[in-house]
Amino acid sequence: MADYDVLIIGGGPVGAALALALRGTGLALGLLEARPRGTAADARPIALSHGSRLILERLGVWERLAGATPIRRIHVSQRGGFGRVELDARQAGVPALGYVLDYGQISEVLVRALEAEGGVDLIRATVGALESGTDAATVVAAAGDGRASARLLAVADGGALPVARLRIRDYGQAAVSARVSCSLPHHNVAYERFTPEGPLALLPMGEALALVWTTAPERAQQLCALTEAGFLARLQESFGNRLGGFKTASSRAWFPLALKVADRIADPRTVVVGSAAQMLHPVAGQGLNLGLRDAWELAMLLRDCDRVHIGGPELARAYSARRRLDRGGGVLFTDSLVRLFSNELAALKLARGLGLAVLGVIPPARDFLARRMIFGARG
Repeated sequence: MADYDVLIIGGGPVGAALALALRGTGLALGLLEARPRGTAADARPIALSHGSRLILERLGVWERLAGATPIRRIHVSQRGGFGRVELDARQAGVPALGYVLDYGQISEVLVRALEAEGGVDLIRATVGALESGTDAATVVAAAGDGRASARLLAVADGGALPVARLRIRDYGQAAVSARVSCSLPHHNVAYERFTPEGPLALLPMGEALALVWTTAPERAQQLCALTEAGFLARLQESFGNRLGGFKTASSRAWFPLALKVADRIADPRTVVVGSAAQMLHPVAGQGLNLGLRDAWELAMLLRDCDRVHIGGPELARAYSARRRLDRGGGVLFTDSLVRLFSNELAALKLARGLGLAVLGVIPPARDFLARRMIFGARG
């Protein structure tokens, strides 16, 4: 007999959201997280879509995410070329297109909710191996810390042992993240400016702005090594003067960018969700939002599933079918943006400008784009 009905590997936002969504089902639930409690928070800026807000409201945790900064408009343009488009929350019929906060804050709030409400065994251990059997799958902890079995393993940690073959595309890019301030107020507008090196995003975060600047890895290292004044000068040159002059910048960090997509997201006894299923380029901020939809859809299937069929082939087929359109659309959308906008070919530059101009003057096309960014391909 299995120790759990569902054992979730990975206690980040996606894994914790899945556990919260399964509360009250009567299922035996476990969540395994490798990082010790109190590990330094992850300060990467994350833009949660309005669709993700609705999921977190249903989980009863949205009100605990104090300080999330709403995005009322998104301004999209390309450096050195014509064409732009603005997405507006009022036109889209939502209170905000998205909300900006730290990744670490989301994780902390969700885990605290699990701890406070109970019903889920929280296990601190590192995965050593995964074994799949006919009736259950087993997690073997590293360093001889024990083992646990479950009817279904839900792997939500992209750093766990691989359970699916990944297709990987190295973009040859890196993202520099920082907090910056400028001389003009941002008025809750997010900016996505495409440059030959990659997209440069500025997201409203409190009174300041969260920066995610895509560039070549070598330049990312150089930007992080510059003095504050030198960094601000390079940022001003790349972004322009729409927000006035940049005044301050926090310490900077950088990380390499690649597309990683699992060929299969579900097999008997094992499913992958969130970063274990797909890791996307940060352009358009789709990664975590897609992962939260993975968790919600899987939880809804499990709620409707007879206990004896949890982890069986029927569930695997149903989950794969249910996520095919949204997942495929999210991967294609972000990958296409990177490919189309990260170059200076004259023909493509002209086509990009025309495309942005058309989106800007045809409301149905603009609203279609906004809804897909907010709710995914099924929105």
